Amino acid sequence: MRFALCFTPASIETLRELKHNSSLKKRYNAVTKALKLLSNNPRHPGLQTHQYYSISGPNSEKVFEAYAEQDTPAAYRIFFYYGPKRGEITVFAITPHQ
Repeated sequence: MRFALCFTPASIETLRELKHNSSLKKRYNAVTKALKLLSNNPRHPGLQTHQYYSISGPNSEKVFEAYAEQDTPAAYRIFFYYGPKRGEITVFAITPHQ
């Protein structure tokens, strides 16, 4: 099942910053590739998607973390939850791993 991706203002801003910073071009490409994989198959092995237990969505949705990069210092991660509608995924954070 293909999912429609919805983005919060914070995630849109992060994408915009990555896109317009030439030193982060490689990171931007990794994130956009991961978003395509997420839309097509959130369980794609390359994403290493797993539930993130520390937080929940605005309506108590389970939150998941997907890897945009691996084995890289400050590798980017994508945080999302399913919904609000069936067939949708809301990306609420795109952030470097601390």
